[in-house]
Amino acid sequence: MADTPLRIVSYNVRYFGHALRGLASTLGPKRRVAAALAGLEPLPDIVCLQEVETRSFRSSVADRHTPRGETQLEAFMGRMEETFANFRRPMPYEAFYFRAHRYTLGEFPLYTTGLAILVNTQRLTVDTHNVDAPHHITHHHVRVLRERKQSRICAHMRLLRKDDGLPLHVFNTHLSLPTPFSRAFWASKSKMGNGINQLHEAHALVQMVRHKSAGEPFLVCGDFNSPPASPVFHCICDEAHFTSAQAAVGQIDPKASRGFPTAGFMHMRMHLDHIFSGSGVRWLDADETRPFGDTRSRFHGLSDHMPLVARFQLEPPAVRAEPPAPPLGEPSPLVGV
Repeated sequence: MADTPLRIVSYNVRYFGHALRGLASTLGPKRRVAAALAGLEPLPDIVCLQEVETRSFRSSVADRHTPRGETQLEAFMGRMEETFANFRRPMPYEAFYFRAHRYTLGEFPLYTTGLAILVNTQRLTVDTHNVDAPHHITHHHVRVLRERKQSRICAHMRLLRKDDGLPLHVFNTHLSLPTPFSRAFWASKSKMGNGINQLHEAHALVQMVRHKSAGEPFLVCGDFNSPPASPVFHCICDEAHFTSAQAAVGQIDPKASRGFPTAGFMHMRMHLDHIFSGSGVRWLDADETRPFGDTRSRFHGLSDHMPLVARFQLEPPAVRAEPPAPPLGEPSPLVGV
């Protein structure tokens, strides 16, 4: 059983508010996302979610079914319990929430931001996590706006496969949009993934992943707001030598910024979401991953992003190649020019 592949899903769920164009969360999207995840076969072992709230006006104003004090993740996990009960299957997931930012009007919470990781405890054991203190990677290009800018964090877990005890680090993140307070932003036609702030955050992310994983296998997933072939993608794949899951299975050309959109806004289609890995992880397929707008996907219409779904094999230490980690250069102030 030790060689059984594992499966991961990375999904920006847009606060479960896509039915109202992101203005407020509703019950229906939580149920439909839960049904779509529970309908995957085999079930994911790890589910990384971006854009998940705690409890705020936006998360509750249109969802009258959420009890007072219940967080958005708790409400979603309630829908997961319902779904698995309807399928007559045990609900295998334990959920962890990582707080990022809280926007208030006085003491009144307008909306909040954060990340979540769901772990299939039938297959994996949680060893450590940073729920209480997620790693901050935000780059503040304009210091005076430091308190107003949305915080960017990286959630981290060290998991152990139950079959054989092999470790796996999971990192979940959501990088900033490119800052407009830079000459490079206005000089470059391609904005996403070209922001100097994004490149600083990518560097901070890489250094954190290297430090926390300490040579053990790892996955890094999330909404990077950056397409393939961008400076951010180049930093992560070409400089840091992380492996793109989609590129490894031949689903994308890493040199092409267009061709497989994972997100959409009005008529725009963008490839913004990624799963990366280090040594000790061998990618097998991404068969349930569909481009944004593909009506064949069970996730069609549930968010302004599509999930990445991929299977991988953990390799024991004896068969791993462990090249030394190359140093990263400093982000250039001329990125995107």
